[in-house]
Amino acid sequence: MIRVVKLSFEQKYIDDFKHFFETRKELIKNFEGCTHLELWQDHDNPCIFFTYSHWNDATNLDTYRSSKLFQETWAIVKQWFSQKPEAFSANQLIEV
Repeated sequence: MIRVVKLSFEQKYIDDFKHFFETRKELIKNFEGCTHLELWQDHDNPCIFFTYSHWNDATNLDTYRSSKLFQETWAIVKQWFSQKPEAFSANQLIEV
């Protein structure tokens, strides 16, 4: 399962978010069921980021979302948002 989350930040918090993500990326990537993690920054708007992750299944993602790691991470980054985050889950159909 692929999970994409769009995060929009106030400009003054961009560097804070990048630094904080660096401190959390290995913890997230090593969470049970997470097999891949990337952070993307929008080409035209540097205040917009996307997390792109692969999960073994929805149960692993739900376990992560209810974990202490997620709750602590989210409590910090949500203070920096300029808009409500958007999340999308998908199943890959074709790989070229």
